[in-house]
Amino acid sequence: MQLPAQQVAVLEAASADEATSVDALAAATDLPPETVTGAVFELEDEGLVAVTERVDETVAPTNEGRDYVEAGLPEVRLYEAALEAGADSDPVSMGQVIGASGLEGGAVDIALSNYARKGYGAIDSGEITADPDADPTADAEANALAALADAGEAAVDSVDIDADTLDQLERRGLVERTESTIRQATLTERAVTELMGGIETAETVGQVTPELLTSGEWADVEFADYNVEADAEQFEGGKVHILRQTAERVKDVLVGMGFQEMEGPHVDADFWINDCLFMPQDHPARTHWDRFALEQPTHIDDLPTDLVDRVERAHREGVGDDGEGYHSPWDEDFARALALRGHTTSLSTRYLAGQEIGEIEPPARFFSVEKVYRNDTLDPTHLLEFFQIEGWVMAEDLSVRDLMGTFEEFYAQFGITDIEFKPHYNPYTEPSFELFGTHPTTGEQVEIGNSGIFREEMLEPLGVECDVMAWGLALERLLMLMYGFEDIRDIHGTLCDLELLRETEVTY
Repeated sequence: MQLPAQQVAVLEAASADEATSVDALAAATDLPPETVTGAVFELEDEGLVAVTERVDETVAPTNEGRDYVEAGLPEVRLYEAALEAGADSDPVSMGQVIGASGLEGGAVDIALSNYARKGYGAIDSGEITADPDADPTADAEANALAALADAGEAAVDSVDIDADTLDQLERRGLVERTESTIRQATLTERAVTELMGGIETAETVGQVTPELLTSGEWADVEFADYNVEADAEQFEGGKVHILRQTAERVKDVLVGMGFQEMEGPHVDADFWINDCLFMPQDHPARTHWDRFALEQPTHIDDLPTDLVDRVERAHREGVGDDGEGYHSPWDEDFARALALRGHTTSLSTRYLAGQEIGEIEPPARFFSVEKVYRNDTLDPTHLLEFFQIEGWVMAEDLSVRDLMGTFEEFYAQFGITDIEFKPHYNPYTEPSFELFGTHPTTGEQVEIGNSGIFREEMLEPLGVECDVMAWGLALERLLMLMYGFEDIRDIHGTLCDLELLRETEVTY
């Protein structure tokens, strides 16, 4: 009997009395494990070995998990800092507690995401409270991490950790579970007989080379069989994030509807972000609880003087015969304060005022799909930063019917045809309404945007003499309706589910 050299080597290394693993055979034959695996399957087809398989699952802390074993979980550190600040008695500023905790960067988001979930306390309107009865020493995730750090890589069924805790640690990227298929080979009676009779090594060729083709030797050699069912190493290639893919698709749709794209700064003066929108300076949304101000620099140097005067006049006195304004304090120094934009309507005010590309004549359509920043409480539908689909249309005699029709046309491009509208109040639009869509999995109504017709008090100071209808839609909420995501933290941020992102099929 003749067999390829690698098969002969595997037969001679295997045993008829006990199963031998592929790794053990590879060590005994000095062959790569993948070569041995292929040889084993080929020998099985010949009836010379019997192959058995089992799946072993092991778990080990990631580097991030090991760091938390040393420093403590972010939520535990936040709780300890909150206790030190007296948050078990009265609410304390969240910024004060975060500063005292020593947490930075992504660790802050992680701490805030898990703080209330574990019952350490509550976070509301920029203030934090601590439950005096909470016990960090009983934190199941922290204790499980410590146990795994001591054990190193361990079989899942050998560690005393409940499945829910292990799943949560894996979702947080603090442990890594690895499944490996263990294959073992045992010689059959036929193989023993053939070995006793003697097996010759056949000369085979594993691949076609240019030399074989040009010399003509390919016609006389024996080629080794190629096993297309043999295991191969899995590679996770990089690809465009589903959120970015959807953003690009949104841009394509809006360009196809006749819109032009706007661009502008992420950090801007409160003047462009809020004052030009006829947002009073004492509005709760303009406090430090809801916005991210800049520490350095703190103020913008250059604002158009005439426009500042007109905006201030609109705030103080109103616009038109029936306008009254707010009769509330208005401070130019406050208007010059720099902050991360809370909405991309700051781009709209810049364009409508003629500051970006000069004066715009109607009819005109503009949009942006850009990131905005808000000091919101984290939950399945809110993050501290997200993408907003901004858009506006300038034309004569626009109505709510035009606005609704635009939305129906836009969302139909994504297979969403059940949009509902609800009247709403905005300082800068009248009439105004919110948009809602039905979540494909839960059946719940999800708010997906805000819209309206810009008020005269906003447009007149900007020098716009015709109607402008506008909107701000949430890109992440669009993804929820398209793909059934229930928590936007699964698709981006520090806790995103990489496996979900890899497996989700992009639809067009």
